[in-house]
Amino acid sequence: MIQDNAQLPAIGYWLPGETPPYRTLEQIAEGVHHTRVQAYVIRNLSSGAIGIGVEGRFISSIAEAAAPAEAYAVLAILAPQYPEWLGDRSFQEVHQVRFSYIAGEMANGIASEEMVIQMAKHHMLGFFGSAGLPIRRVEQAIDTIQAAIPGRSWGVNLIHTPNEPQMEASLVELYVRKGVRRVSASAFMRMTPAIVAYAAKGLTQDARGHIQRKHYVFAKISQPELARQFMSPPPGQLLAQLLEQGKITAEEARLAARVPVAEDITVEADSGGHTDNRPQAPLFASVLTVRDQCMRSYAYTRPIRIGIAGGIGTPAAVAAAFAQGASYVLVGSVHQSAVESGLSAAGRAMLAQATMTDMIMSPAADMFEQGVKVQVLKRGTMFSSRASQLYDIYRSFDDIADIPEPVRRKLEATIFQQPLEQIWNDTVRFFEQREPSQIDKANRNPKHKMALLFRWYLGQASRWAIGGVEGREYDYQIWCGPAMGAFNAWVKGSFLEPLANRSVTQIAYNLLEGASVVGRAQQLRSYGVPVPMEAFHFQPRKITPLG
Repeated sequence: MIQDNAQLPAIGYWLPGETPPYRTLEQIAEGVHHTRVQAYVIRNLSSGAIGIGVEGRFISSIAEAAAPAEAYAVLAILAPQYPEWLGDRSFQEVHQVRFSYIAGEMANGIASEEMVIQMAKHHMLGFFGSAGLPIRRVEQAIDTIQAAIPGRSWGVNLIHTPNEPQMEASLVELYVRKGVRRVSASAFMRMTPAIVAYAAKGLTQDARGHIQRKHYVFAKISQPELARQFMSPPPGQLLAQLLEQGKITAEEARLAARVPVAEDITVEADSGGHTDNRPQAPLFASVLTVRDQCMRSYAYTRPIRIGIAGGIGTPAAVAAAFAQGASYVLVGSVHQSAVESGLSAAGRAMLAQATMTDMIMSPAADMFEQGVKVQVLKRGTMFSSRASQLYDIYRSFDDIADIPEPVRRKLEATIFQQPLEQIWNDTVRFFEQREPSQIDKANRNPKHKMALLFRWYLGQASRWAIGGVEGREYDYQIWCGPAMGAFNAWVKGSFLEPLANRSVTQIAYNLLEGASVVGRAQQLRSYGVPVPMEAFHFQPRKITPLG
């Protein structure tokens, strides 16, 4: 039987203070925003109308009221709701942050040192976007971050590079040597020696028998079965291999067999960059089921947390993620438009014009040969069509020499804007520094040489966008998901519409504050308060953090 709120018993009575009750729809829409004070769901004793009371005084009996006619029946009492209380408290405790909010690792330094530093200063977690950068540049970024925020929490990306396995291993060696305690592992398709080595290195057991981690892996996944691999102990053969190679000790191997590779799993839905375009709700529910199975199967004593990424661009999206049970949210695309972003002013201006439908899938530079795609901005750029053209040619021919001359001349004139010989010389110089074995392979395999040549364009296209290179605007590759369009629509006409006001922390505070308001609105609605739809819209404003 459904209980009519008019029949709900009163649990006490409320007497107004300086703030009168919120009774009309317009007043209720205003009252919803008072999330930092205790709220009362009240009923008018005469009319039976439901409203909201804040402040004032609660009494258990009408007899206690000096003026009974001013009293309202109380149907429920709602505790204050702070942004800090959203998400899983263990996330905040383990990672020593105030908010369950992450700035994701946008590649090529778009998630810049300054972005990570600002997030850490405001007690939030940020990951530096190391993917696509040379080792030396990543090490410089680590040094900069460590010097700026000693003792604060932060992390770095570790992207899976199946075409350059040594790069992945070298990054892990760097992270261990430099004391990087958190990595966000992205684009992985299976466990690799590098990610297992990072997770296992530094494991210890305290006097009570509890296993303590030195390194934390945040696994970004879009498939339940891949999530299962990260939520399981590492494969025995990988541990044995790492032990034999001297990458881990016997004690670390023993302890690694008892804990999951990752305690923080980021469920990535329809996001910018690498994505499977999965719908968020079914994917999260599926991974949550796998998580529960792993917790039971391995009898873990420490929790595994599940966060949500992809499509997080409005307070409603943040609130929905936490309502599903997300331990934390990770925001990526919209942070690219922040002033701390490594993207050029021209690129950020393009993002600020994007709508939800201005995205398209395009061949990925790092996994070009496998046909993997990334989601990029379509509006104002021809990158996707040109990259797709290159991939079609790659599939059709086994050697650059086999490409018909008219097609080759068109490629050199419109896409590369240089002779292919010059492009190859640039490519050789790049891989001599990054991974020389790629050049050796290309000299033996003409199709691999063609792949490296075409990957030059895909790699340069993102760098042109980062550098704001004039004359290459139509070739800008800007990783972007539909959350960017939703964000732009939300902030239109507000404090956050101008790009100059979009600091990463103001974006974060407004999303979190707005999520608290949306959560309070839904909470009040569930108690029978007639909350109007406009109450679910939080208008961005400049927020000064408390404490």
